[in-house]
Amino acid sequence: MPIAGLDLAEEILALKRERNAVILAHNYQIREIQELADYVGDSLGLSRQAAATDAEVIAFCGVHFMGETAKILNPSKTVVIPDMDAGCSLSDSCPPEKLAAFLREHADRNYYVIAYINCSAGVKALSDVICTSGNAVRIVEAAPADRNILFVPDQNLGAWVTEQTGRPMELWRGNCYVHVEFTRASIERARAEWPDAPIVAHPECTHAVRLLADEVCSTEKMISYCQDSPSKAFVIVTESGMLHRLRREMPDKVFIPGPTDHCACADCRYMKMNTLEKLRDALANLAPEILIPESIRARAELPIRRMLELSA
Repeated sequence: MPIAGLDLAEEILALKRERNAVILAHNYQIREIQELADYVGDSLGLSRQAAATDAEVIAFCGVHFMGETAKILNPSKTVVIPDMDAGCSLSDSCPPEKLAAFLREHADRNYYVIAYINCSAGVKALSDVICTSGNAVRIVEAAPADRNILFVPDQNLGAWVTEQTGRPMELWRGNCYVHVEFTRASIERARAEWPDAPIVAHPECTHAVRLLADEVCSTEKMISYCQDSPSKAFVIVTESGMLHRLRREMPDKVFIPGPTDHCACADCRYMKMNTLEKLRDALANLAPEILIPESIRARAELPIRRMLELSA
């Protein structure tokens, strides 16, 4: 219920203090949520924040698997997300039961399973180590040389990592529906319109788009790349929420959303399901709450901790 005499942002901050909560927000969240969050970042940064927090409540503004990751690392804390239906097409492409069946069928391959963090707790529990787009190269380079690697669930990120490391991997056939909306034709149009602006693309994009990019990197690396570049304008080929953080941190530079064949920018319908109203209600009601069976949570924690150790 609304608190009399307070606007929405003030309500959220009051509830945060009352609940001893921390608000974590992914780079793809709406501007209003980013402005209220205690920390805004990519999956690796958010994982580190979730692992280190001493708050009693974690309000995770992202999609479902991100809230799960926070709960995996904080079993004794209350983890809430604004909208339980905020899912992920990439995570959905690799159901844990399907991965388990695949591993049983191919037990002779002795797979070392590297799972991109954009996956469910069930898939994490079946994995040897987790990675993010920011540390995937390092994680793959650290993999045992005598094991076959199965990389799940993003085939585009996996292909890019193979290009960077030369390490052959078998790739699960999954993708992010947002990043595959960028095409060679749409990025070529952006290049023609902004010829002096470097094209900065996320590795979840297709090979055709990555070939056109001046830089392929995680969302966090996009920050440092644009800060260090002498260029004054950039075409940013990832989900549109990233533009707000870039503009906030570099107000003197111009950031153009990478277009798709259908629109001027790419929005994730799941990321955009979270609103200030839903965040307020989540803190007020401590719901929707992320709950994970301990048998899965404990197994899923090991590969995440391994990732954090390798990324230190």
